[in-house]
Amino acid sequence: MNTITTTHFQFPGQKSVYRGKVREVYNINDEILVMIATDRLSAFDVVMPKGIPYKGQILNQIATKFMHLTSDIVPNWLIATPDPNVAVGHLCEPFKVEMVIRGYLSGHAAREYAVGKRVLCGVTMPEGLKENDRFPTPIITPTTKADNGSHDEDISREAILEKGIVSEADYLVLENYTRALYQRGTEIAANRGLILVDTKYEFGKTKDGVIVLIDEIHTPDSSRYFYADGYQERQNNNEEQKQLSKEFVRRWLIENGFQGKEGQQIPNMTDAYIESVSERYIELYENIIGEQFVKADISNINERIEKNVVDFLKS
Repeated sequence: MNTITTTHFQFPGQKSVYRGKVREVYNINDEILVMIATDRLSAFDVVMPKGIPYKGQILNQIATKFMHLTSDIVPNWLIATPDPNVAVGHLCEPFKVEMVIRGYLSGHAAREYAVGKRVLCGVTMPEGLKENDRFPTPIITPTTKADNGSHDEDISREAILEKGIVSEADYLVLENYTRALYQRGTEIAANRGLILVDTKYEFGKTKDGVIVLIDEIHTPDSSRYFYADGYQERQNNNEEQKQLSKEFVRRWLIENGFQGKEGQQIPNMTDAYIESVSERYIELYENIIGEQFVKADISNINERIEKNVVDFLKS
């Protein structure tokens, strides 16, 4: 199936292009950014060789929806979405940290806990927990924002301030915004019969010095969801939780001998597996948003995006 895994556009007023693991960001006249959500799949900070049909559209539309649903509590960078795969927003200077917040002992935190660690990013995790148990209070475990191709690294609040990565005044705002967004996301998820397990947020500063939410929010790439129905029963029976997140891809990779470590080979993803991942992302969208997913026309996806963005910039 047709996917978009890389772009080479030349938009009016284009100054530069930044290519992240999944998104490609075009700087227009040092004023606005055109962010294209590609169909690339990243796991363990490694981009997989094949794209996932509709993944970019799904991520972009979920993020856009949640930007609107949280704009009353945290300002964000978004101006418009001229294409299903595209968000246009204000040019911001990104903070060099990602704000990860965890309500449950899952994923990376659970893997660290399992090998005996009880302090993550300077935060003490209680004794006596098992995987997927709820923390008494959500914990913030930041990571450094990695440059292209390198791993994000855990970092403590204290180290962020000591190294001057973020000023103390700004960091307090980031923490408050992170908790407010997670609380809103938790409430929205509960209304969908879901649990927002953990998530990450990225922030930047506008030219006017305003701290705003940027990039994605509450998508299956940046967040982990469980089904609320049967959660406690599964915990009591030491069963795996039913997840809505990219964790199913990570688990498949681990089972096939890949965790992004040096010398490991990415396992072959067959067309049937790629299609199953696409279907899973659609399931994620419909459960998280509570609406049927409408597939955009992907017969000429590059031409579609280019036309929609150029028409928007001209207007």
